Amino acid sequence: MATLKPILLVEDNPKDLELTLEAFEEAQLANDIVVARDGAEALSYLFDEDGQPVSKPTDPKYPAVIILDIKLPKVDGIEVLQRIKANDSTRAIPVVMLTSSKEEQDLVRSYRLGVNAFVVKPVGFKEFFDAIRDIGSFWAILNEPPPGCHPRRPRGT
Repeated sequence: MATLKPILLVEDNPKDLELTLEAFEEAQLANDIVVARDGAEALSYLFDEDGQPVSKPTDPKYPAVIILDIKLPKVDGIEVLQRIKANDSTRAIPVVMLTSSKEEQDLVRSYRLGVNAFVVKPVGFKEFFDAIRDIGSFWAILNEPPPGCHPRRPRGT
């Protein structure tokens, strides 16, 4: 069986991080979850100091999906998204903005930069938990990645 690609979760809020990890666990995702607590840490996972990708689409470290908050310390999520989508080697990685921002400008700018989905974090515990579980299941199991890019779990396993 092919190695499953990790999910890169970029979240600075400890409570949201804990809930997100619990929801992924409940969804029984077999993917490893790599956590970055700020935008700079996410960029360091993806790019070297010269701005070159540290992994290729066929490498096990290459993310299946990036779950990205907008309001992050050091480097905000919009800038992280811009860097990902500006590079030919990382452009195909699906990016889901998961944010508390309801600002229309964040939504519009994210889509202009190539975000794959924009989800406003639900306020209620159950709704937040369900949304995270569904996002993880869709992107890690149901989504069909570009050929040769992301091995995924075969259906029914």
